[in-house]
Amino acid sequence: MYLEIKDLTVLYDRAMVLNGVSLTVGKGEFVSLVGPNGAGKTTLLRAIAGLVKWEKDTLKGTRAGRITLEGSVKFDGEEVTNLPAHEIVRRGLILCPERGRPFREMTVLDNLRAGAFGCKDKKVVKENLERVYHLFPRLKERENQISGTLSGGERFMLTIGRAMMSQPKLFMIDEPSVGLAPKVKEDLFARVKEIYEQGSTILMTEQDVSFAFDLAGRNYVISKGHLVGEGTAEDLLADESLRKTYLGL
Repeated sequence: MYLEIKDLTVLYDRAMVLNGVSLTVGKGEFVSLVGPNGAGKTTLLRAIAGLVKWEKDTLKGTRAGRITLEGSVKFDGEEVTNLPAHEIVRRGLILCPERGRPFREMTVLDNLRAGAFGCKDKKVVKENLERVYHLFPRLKERENQISGTLSGGERFMLTIGRAMMSQPKLFMIDEPSVGLAPKVKEDLFARVKEIYEQGSTILMTEQDVSFAFDLAGRNYVISKGHLVGEGTAEDLLADESLRKTYLGL
């Protein structure tokens, strides 16, 4: 498997946020992780990206308490569990965080160039920039605009575009539809689908079950830090108990 998570457990002090989560993503696959707010979706992606351990080091001895991480993360055949976040990025595993979170004081163009920090070939950087602008023409229109002034949808476009600049092997996209108007959500849906159809591997978390099921070929359902279901949209929707209890349908 391209990405393999085994028995991942995260505790904040004594509170169990993730409890023995195991999942896989194959190369070229689109996998979604759905569940309500607070189910552990964002924590899972941050743990995979190496950010939970970073928090543990940074918050040690503060009132925030202790963060404990256990389990295994393998990517492209390599154990990456104990690697720092920047090394995980260099291996092509990129997180697009919830609500975008670009560098707010920088322009759109500077944000995109920052995404290509590991590429020294100017020709490749230019080609990647053209690809981003082709997919998100709105970013081209606003390339000199300060990122903090963008709308929510534009910020998420910028975050995905910034990730594309580093030519990721796998996109982890955290709740892209949160807070977006239906029309903006529909447009973002089409752009994410296009990225996948161009050959990308994607792991996406979502609260909007319909949004996720329409995009992903395989899905996991998470509740209170536990995985409670796995399968295609058809499989999961056919389970009446799962549909009513965890999917809100």
